[in-house]
Amino acid sequence: MLRSMGQRRVTTGGGEDPRVAELTAAVSRLRRELAAHRAEFADRGIAEDELAALHAMAVSGIPEVRRLRRSLLVIAGAIGSVSALSNGLAGVREAVELFGEPSRETP
Repeated sequence: MLRSMGQRRVTTGGGEDPRVAELTAAVSRLRRELAAHRAEFADRGIAEDELAALHAMAVSGIPEVRRLRRSLLVIAGAIGSVSALSNGLAGVREAVELFGEPSRETP
């Protein structure tokens, strides 16, 4: 089935796109790590909101690549200096990269 932005749904025997499953798992891991990280930092709320948005995009089907990448940049900007969360952030980045590059529209 073709999707917007030239994306197609990839399914396994269970019917779920493995990229979506990986993104959902990575976002969940980072959300748990962020919740367990007790130190406060200025942009924590931004990171939490954007992770919630990523989760919503993932469970709604095949997310738009441009939106995924924008969310990743916002999250990285919000928690990038918190080294304790770097592995979780890397997991989300790897999951976003599974969706490939955003398509370029020709003028």
